[in-house]
Amino acid sequence: MGGRHVHSARRLLEGALDGPSDAQDGPDEEEIVRAAREAVAELGAPERLLPLVRELAEGVGGSSGCALLSYRHVLGFDKLLLIDGGPRHMLRAHVWHPGSEAREDIHNHRSPLASCVVRGALGMELYEPVDPSASGGIAASWYRESLSGEEGDWHLEPAGRARLRLTQTAEYAAGSGYALPSYALHRAWCASTGPTVTLFLETGAGRRQYTDVFTCADTHASEVTKKPLEVRDYLAELTALADLIGLS
Repeated sequence: MGGRHVHSARRLLEGALDGPSDAQDGPDEEEIVRAAREAVAELGAPERLLPLVRELAEGVGGSSGCALLSYRHVLGFDKLLLIDGGPRHMLRAHVWHPGSEAREDIHNHRSPLASCVVRGALGMELYEPVDPSASGGIAASWYRESLSGEEGDWHLEPAGRARLRLTQTAEYAAGSGYALPSYALHRAWCASTGPTVTLFLETGAGRRQYTDVFTCADTHASEVTKKPLEVRDYLAELTALADLIGLS
């Protein structure tokens, strides 16, 4: 259950992404990508997102469950679950902090996604795999990442060596966004002098069992533990998030 803004966001996501419960064949990935981009652009408008986050910060909308799936992400940002749509969709806020030279590992996702920048700016690179014996590009260690254990910790299994070619570099300012199919290899980083806030929509269509992760380091930890937020810390993070959005 939830308040007015939570209920409205749930209805929009369900209408855009879920489709009839008895449908035999759901929309293809291209359609999901398009629908997800439209939904996240609408929900990411500050006049709609701000009251939603303020309502959630008051404890509306299943705080305990969302707190268990909110944490400091291994890829370098704070991940706050806003709307839990189960296996069909999850709406999150990502808070990226400036001042770090670290960037995400290059990776793809288990399902199509869409994101919009609410505050600040986000840098983004897209990659494609090439013949490992070819010259040029980036040599990388390839891992298959899956979820393990009750907490859904990250398990990374070595899959060999790879070579990737950079295909696109972009910077997304507040008000802009992007959507990607599940297989798209990318990495992102905070590209502003202050915090960057993005609204991130993960869909459930065609969810794969693992993601591909590429790192330029020689080795990667085989298991990375998630540290979920306590409810009070989760609510405090939402309050701080509302302040950031309000200053946008």
